[in-house]
Amino acid sequence: MVLQRGTDIPVWGIARAGEQISVEFGGNRVKTVAGQDGKWKLRLPQMPAGGPYTMNVYEGSQTQPMKTFKDVLLGDVWLASGQSNMEWQVQQSMNAREEIKKANYPAIRMFNVPHDKRTQAQSDVMGGSWQALDSVTVKTASAVAYFFAREIHAELNVPIGILQATWGGTPVEAWTSRDQLLSSPITRNKVLQNDTVTVNHFIKDSLDLVRFWEIVYKPHNKTEKTIPNPRLNDAKWPELTMPATLKDLNMPGYEGMVWLRKNVDLPAPMAGKELTLHLGHPEMNYTLYFNGQEIAKNVWNASPTHHYRIPAKLVKQGKNVLAVRMAFLWGGGGFNPPAEEMYLTYGTSKISLAGSWKFRKDLEPTIPTIKNYHQYPTYLYNAMINPIVSYGIKGFLWYQGENNVDAPYDYRTLFPLMINDWRIRWQQGYLPFLYVQLANYLKTQPEPSESNWAALREAQTLALAQPNTGMACIIDIGEADNIHPQNKQEVGRRLALVAKKQVYQKPVQASGPMYQGHEITGDQITIRFSETGTSLATKGGGPLKGFAVAGNDHKFYWADARIDGNKVLVSSGKVRNPVAVRYAWADNPDCNLVNQEGLPAVPFRTDDWKLEQVK
Repeated sequence: MVLQRGTDIPVWGIARAGEQISVEFGGNRVKTVAGQDGKWKLRLPQMPAGGPYTMNVYEGSQTQPMKTFKDVLLGDVWLASGQSNMEWQVQQSMNAREEIKKANYPAIRMFNVPHDKRTQAQSDVMGGSWQALDSVTVKTASAVAYFFAREIHAELNVPIGILQATWGGTPVEAWTSRDQLLSSPITRNKVLQNDTVTVNHFIKDSLDLVRFWEIVYKPHNKTEKTIPNPRLNDAKWPELTMPATLKDLNMPGYEGMVWLRKNVDLPAPMAGKELTLHLGHPEMNYTLYFNGQEIAKNVWNASPTHHYRIPAKLVKQGKNVLAVRMAFLWGGGGFNPPAEEMYLTYGTSKISLAGSWKFRKDLEPTIPTIKNYHQYPTYLYNAMINPIVSYGIKGFLWYQGENNVDAPYDYRTLFPLMINDWRIRWQQGYLPFLYVQLANYLKTQPEPSESNWAALREAQTLALAQPNTGMACIIDIGEADNIHPQNKQEVGRRLALVAKKQVYQKPVQASGPMYQGHEITGDQITIRFSETGTSLATKGGGPLKGFAVAGNDHKFYWADARIDGNKVLVSSGKVRNPVAVRYAWADNPDCNLVNQEGLPAVPFRTDDWKLEQVK
């Protein structure tokens, strides 16, 4: 393991009530007595970075230790928490093969707190162990936490420990204690309403989840034999026009398996030839069939491209039948545009697969409704945070927010609430709390518009008002069609920059330009920035993008912008009397303001107008 250097070292456990406990470590021996409940805790004197050491724990008058921990290092320990982008593994990230191959860091160690949820605060985690990171163990490690640790280890040359407590698809409330959530009117009633939930509800939900995935991954009612069959009469099936997704279809809120069929008329020159089928951009997992034969399974868009070889023996002149079994889940399902990327091809011949398709739902069992108790307020705090609050740490790393996008104003309260909650629990003062702002995501809009994602990012920026917090902006490295952008190396590096400057007092530029103030002169707004580094610049050169201005009518128009020293001058021919400016205010903004150190400007707005929440 890695223990926190430079502070008293907490050690705790359980023994017989009233039993004396002695802990020996680094030449020190400290004693305590277990309470009536058997719990004991003591603190060893602080030590500098180094090791390896051995820790011995003695019970009563024993001369032989009841427990021995070997290969213990002293260094800096960080708690890395949040939802799926913090949980995302090294093996799922950019350049995974090379990163795994070169991983050999015996002094970087990680403890992955197992997924668990409880209605009551727990005193211990359900398993887990410390692992030094090498080409075997690094595969499943949090990529962001690993790349952060690697940067800090290289800078300081001290051991780095990571306590990883992550769970994808979770809101900030899940990671906050009951006491704190009861203090806010936003969450109080919801917490109290959940008091009827018991472990039996968890068990039922777990069994339903097994059934859920069994239906998703395995065709039922012999549909895999009957529906792809070219002889099936689908004349009475309803039709739809592809590409289209659930929101475009007449199936509001539907969750389940949908079968899609399309007849494709092939000319004689294609018959008996091996074809390539381009399926465009399917939104959910699916199984593809051609003339009754299974061609491919795709699990959660695991493949970046969706084109498949159709064996020559399956290809006939005239009618051929394409069938797709697709999961419609969580408000998604279907095919995303453009239509031009759905086609069959042989040589230079191309036949479009867009247009009319037949579809049927409810051909297979109904998917159970999953309660997703891991998303409920306080349950993850109880099981995955409370048990480790005594562990000595250097600070917190946090990457979360996607699951709070639907209520971005609430995040202004709930995020600082959790930050303060954790600091109170750890009793180490204003521990550094470093976090990642949400990346750019979804489609780029042609005109300025409201955005829940932009509003959530604003809530994250506002959290910098909390003492000893730092934020890594990644508005330039997201992916429009991937909520889990692969470039986790840069995310870890930018978090490490914040830590180097703020925690370790290193002379580095740790942030991109941040809005500081503005002046309005006629039809022009002059914006002042802090964190300009060497100077302001545009990423990749070219004119500034991403600025919009509005007058008193609150209608925003794209603006012309240019750099003037450490300021930006903004105006628009469509707004004679501008009163407000916004930058990178969109789900996936087209923006390029950086400093010379290459760090992106943090999205901002100068107005305080009430935002329209996007449904």
